[in-house]
Amino acid sequence: MTGTETPERVERHHVDAPLATPAPKAGLVEVLRRRYLLRLLVRREVSARYQQSVLGFLWSYINPLSQLFIFWFVMGIIVGRGTENFAIHVFCGLIVVHFFTETFGAGTRSIVRNKSLVKKMAVPREMFPVASMLVSMYHIGPQLLVLTVVCLFLGWTPDPVAMLGFLLALAIIAVLGTALALMFSAANVFFRDVGSIVGILTNFVRFGVPMIYPFTLVEERFGDFAKYYLMNPVADAVLLVQDAFWVGTTDDPAATRATHIPDHLFTYGGIALGVSLVLLVLGQLVFSRLENKIPERL
Repeated sequence: MTGTETPERVERHHVDAPLATPAPKAGLVEVLRRRYLLRLLVRREVSARYQQSVLGFLWSYINPLSQLFIFWFVMGIIVGRGTENFAIHVFCGLIVVHFFTETFGAGTRSIVRNKSLVKKMAVPREMFPVASMLVSMYHIGPQLLVLTVVCLFLGWTPDPVAMLGFLLALAIIAVLGTALALMFSAANVFFRDVGSIVGILTNFVRFGVPMIYPFTLVEERFGDFAKYYLMNPVADAVLLVQDAFWVGTTDDPAATRATHIPDHLFTYGGIALGVSLVLLVLGQLVFSRLENKIPERL
C-alpha cells in the first residue's frame, strides 16, 4: 500500500436513553454504615480537647468532682437548702444539662468548625453533628462514674426499673440534641449568628429543668399547670436521672419518690422520646434541603 494510510473510521453510537440522576444520600443511615470514619472523627475530637495537657483525660474526673464539691459546700453547707442530699440532686441534673448543651452547641458549630473536611471529603455531612453528640456522651462517662461512687458511699442501691429510666433519659437527650444540631448546624453555615443564638438558648435550659430546685416547687407554684412543665423533654430526662440515683441516697427512698417524682414519669419520658424522634426526622429533612448549598457557603 502506497502513500499515507487512512485512519480507521471510528463509528459513534448514540444511545437514546435518559441520563440517570445519582442516588440521593442516605443521610443518617449512611453515617451508621461508615462507623469506622465516625470513630475516627470522635477520637480526633477527644484527642484535640486534651492536646498539650499535662493531666490529659484526668481533667474529665477533676471537673465533675470540683463541681460536686462546690454544690455540696455552697448549697448544702452555707445556704442550707432543705432538699436532702441537694448536691446529688443538682449533679444529676447537671449531667443531663451538660450532655444536652454540649451536643446542641458543639453540633451547631460542627460544620463550620470542620469546613476543610466538609469541602474535601466525600462523606455524609450529618456525620459531624453525630460525632459531636458521641463526643459529648463520651465525656459524661467520668461524671457518671463520680456520681455512682458518691451514691454508693451514701448507701445507694441500684433499682433496675429506675436504671431503665436512666437509659431512657440518655436516649431522649441523644436524639433530641442530634435533631437540633442537624437543623442548627446547617442554618449556622448561612447565618453565623445562629451559633450565638444557641448559646443564649442553652442558658435558659438550666432554669427550665428541676435541677437547682425540686419539682415539688413547680407543683406548689403552678398546681395543675405543672403537667405542661413535663412537656419539656430535658426536664423529663433530669427527673428520670434523679429517680435513678438521687432518690436512692435519701433516708426514705419510697417517700422521696412519692413526693418529688411525678406520677407516670415513664409515660412522659416515652412521649418525650417519640417527640425527639419526630424532630430527628424533621432535622434530617431540613439538613438534606440545605446540604447541597453548604460547600459554596463555606
